[in-house]
Amino acid sequence: MGTVMIILGVILALDALVLTVLVLMQQGRSAGLSGAIAGGAETFFGKKKAQSYEGKLLLLTKITGTIFIVLAVVMLALQKYM
Repeated sequence: MGTVMIILGVILALDALVLTVLVLMQQGRSAGLSGAIAGGAETFFGKKKAQSYEGKLLLLTKITGTIFIVLAVVMLALQKYM
């Protein structure tokens, strides 16, 4: 069981590193007062957002975050039974 924990720990560490990089690569969402005034343009150009670079980054971030949470819970459960 020790080997499994080591392998899962390495995968968890790599996933955490990838998740950090993905979050740092994304643009900030706060546009301040100008975003509140010019918010109408966001809805027009936002239709193709899922196919854009930002949309792909967001999807990868969600997948990587889910993998991180699942691995952390699995490692916790395995540690409890050891």
